[in-house]
Amino acid sequence: MSSDPKQIKKLYYSIGEVSKMTDLKAYVLRYWETEFKQLKPPKNRAGNRTYRQNDIDLILFIKDLLYNKKFTIEGARTQLASIGDDVKTEQKVEKEVPVKALPAKKETLVKIKQELETLLELLRK
Repeated sequence: MSSDPKQIKKLYYSIGEVSKMTDLKAYVLRYWETEFKQLKPPKNRAGNRTYRQNDIDLILFIKDLLYNKKFTIEGARTQLASIGDDVKTEQKVEKEVPVKALPAKKETLVKIKQELETLLELLRK
């Protein structure tokens, strides 16, 4: 039996829940809303943010760009804008874009990067 608690899938998550899930402070999430126009979680009647799974996927993608890939906020913003343009183009062609389009592209880019690094090692030998 694993020690990880099973995560319950919900339609909406509070900022506290998202903070725990993403290992980011709530003030960082609020700040990112001001920096990334794509991140705009709606608010309920009480004024509390209600994050959906797409918002969480976007937050994790931004976190990866900033913390792992060492993009600046401006660079991450540009990266998101270019991905957004790709998604819009796909929508025009296919009329339907998968919900998890961002993570799928991320996985593809990681694989390409690994293959390029392997080729670079071979060329250096």
